[in-house]
Amino acid sequence: MDGAGRWDRVGRRAAYGAAWVLLPYLLIKVSWVIGSLVGVLPVGAGFGMAEWVVLNTVTVGMAAIGTALALALVRPWGMRIPGALVAFCAWVGSGFLVSILPFAGLGLVDVLRDAGGGSGGGGADPAMPVWEGVLVQFSFLGMGLGLALAVPAHMRRRWPEAFTGRVGDGGPRAAPPWEAVVGAALGVVWLLWGLGGARGIAHPAERNTDWYVLEAISGCWALAGSAAVWAVARARPARLPRWLPLVFGWVGSGSLFAWSGWKLPLTLYLAWARPAGIRLPENLAVASALHVCAVVAGAAMLRTLVRTRVGAPAGRSAT
Repeated sequence: MDGAGRWDRVGRRAAYGAAWVLLPYLLIKVSWVIGSLVGVLPVGAGFGMAEWVVLNTVTVGMAAIGTALALALVRPWGMRIPGALVAFCAWVGSGFLVSILPFAGLGLVDVLRDAGGGSGGGGADPAMPVWEGVLVQFSFLGMGLGLALAVPAHMRRRWPEAFTGRVGDGGPRAAPPWEAVVGAALGVVWLLWGLGGARGIAHPAERNTDWYVLEAISGCWALAGSAAVWAVARARPARLPRWLPLVFGWVGSGSLFAWSGWKLPLTLYLAWARPAGIRLPENLAVASALHVCAVVAGAAMLRTLVRTRVGAPAGRSAT
């Protein structure tokens, strides 16, 4: 079996694995909703009944979509779904998961450590048994790793021409990719925050380890995605295999779009409502501006990756 065949087989197995490994998370969340409504399970600490049910119902829907997406990447009926829809869902999902994989790994370690120390809860929530905490973290890890292998394999199966050849085969785009410059600037800001920088921080005491890690990860993916999009658009280095910047550009742009698209409404709500007891470390105006730029830059990066074809005339992007 050649390299392409082996990669396709790995991607198919990863897709099935991602679908199966998410089922425990889906069943646990359904049990939380039903159990809290009938009064046999407690509501999570800090939540009211309505908030708890709505939050977990939303996560049930997200888990169901994730399972359907994983199966669509490998089952024949997935090829009949419009490619743009599959690609968009996979892009957003990959962008979310790539940044939370380290947290899922660390969370699994914390849960197992709590279990070894005799703690009855799964992490900070005393309502979650240890075994549920292990399954939840394992589902996140499995889904993230599964999609990381299954999505490129599906894309290569569906659009094989996009993954062949070298970066320089189609010639450079006429204008430098502004979205890569914006993405790189965002990456520098977030990476500096993750390393302890204080410029643009309004409440330094609100920073914690999770915040530092997420900022650093977001900064690294923004820089990686920007470099990949620049390489594809400017056709440099010319001999670089095309699939390599496509993968990094895909994940980096998805991370920009997905995370900032989720954080922007929350930031705007905090800036408008000013709820007591809830503060972000960042200056809200600065954070809002950064998230707007990230959403726009991430979407523009994806457009550049999709529109730049192998064999396009030099100095132009294919349409």
